[in-house]
Amino acid sequence: MAGTTIPIDKIADTISEMLTDYADMASDEMKKAVKDAGNTVKKAIGEGAPVKTGKYAKSWSVKNTKENAHALEVTVYSRNRYQLAHLLEHGHAKRNGGRTRAIPHIAPAEQQGIEQLEREITRRLQNG
Repeated sequence: MAGTTIPIDKIADTISEMLTDYADMASDEMKKAVKDAGNTVKKAIGEGAPVKTGKYAKSWSVKNTKENAHALEVTVYSRNRYQLAHLLEHGHAKRNGGRTRAIPHIAPAEQQGIEQLEREITRRLQNG
């Protein structure tokens, strides 16, 4: 658009078109950033998860839960082992008394994903 002469009666239409193009680009970039952050969280949980057989760490997955033209929501979840996730993250009472130690691996991964998402959205919109 730089160097282009626009008739005065077309300025509103031109601005509207440019804003629509920017909004579409921003939506696409934010969706990519959300997907990347979801994958980072999944990977971080797998790396930080306790390893007995390795099945729990491998059970984590990412899926799109909501998507429309301008937004994307992803969920990171443990397939078949969701009950275990809470018990490991927070610890639990033992059958004969006492408690197991908590092994925080989900909350740190979530925080890492949030920080990555903020950085990526800022970077993508500035470089847009």
